[in-house]
Amino acid sequence: MTGKVALEGLEFHAYHGVYPHERSSGNKFEVDVVIDTEFSESAFRDELTGTINYEDLYAIVKEEMEKPSKLLETVGHSIAEHALKSFSGAKIVEVKISKFNPPIGGVCKKASVVVIREK
Repeated sequence: MTGKVALEGLEFHAYHGVYPHERSSGNKFEVDVVIDTEFSESAFRDELTGTINYEDLYAIVKEEMEKPSKLLETVGHSIAEHALKSFSGAKIVEVKISKFNPPIGGVCKKASVVVIREK
């Protein structure tokens, strides 16, 4: 049976950005991850092995967010690739990363990038 596993509203202070001040002082980011997956029968027998462990998924997101990058696209791609390799049941991974108060010269609550990868 297919389904989705999602983590929404993960918050991080990270050092992503093109400008030197973004990479030195950092910024607040929000990450949402949705994985389309194939649940095995054990998931319906209440066994964690039949699904995607979202504690493990959080660890992947945290690890990738800790690596400074210029572009959110790079970070999103890394999270998606890592998740696809880590979870055998994962078919499609969608990662949305939002940067709060981006330096665009005007008022903007957040700028977002969505990356979608599939096996």
